Amino acid sequence: MTTEKQLKFDKAYLRIAREWGKLSHCKRKQVGAIIVKDRMIISDGYNGTPSGFDNACEDEEELTKWYVLHAEANAILKVAASTQSSKNATLYIALSPCKECSKLIHQAGIIRVVYQRAYKDNSGLDFLKKAGVQLEHIEDLEE
Repeated sequence: MTTEKQLKFDKAYLRIAREWGKLSHCKRKQVGAIIVKDRMIISDGYNGTPSGFDNACEDEEELTKWYVLHAEANAILKVAASTQSSKNATLYIALSPCKECSKLIHQAGIIRVVYQRAYKDNSGLDFLKKAGVQLEHIEDLEE
């Protein structure tokens, strides 16, 4: 259960994640993620193509290209390339993780996921619950 003070921080970090998602070049969904440990943002990410690729996330039929990286994957990869560790961290993300990203979250040692909107497929959340990751769904970000 989150305390009132924790809820205030959770909402603030979610607003940052949502704002960060606006940097994405994707048309269909713009998703941002923030990894926080000891009240410090240690990584961030948004959905987009890998480095060196054209920024367009959708093909001619407006479908997402298969190689587009999700926001949480980008944040996890970014922290992995740094001197920081995501062990025992919290991931804040605008959209709940898919099943593929959920494996990365668990393997990265993230112990808590706070999200605003639910993804169309709940298998990622089901996996994280089974893995013992604490999940918080906060829709209303207004104070």
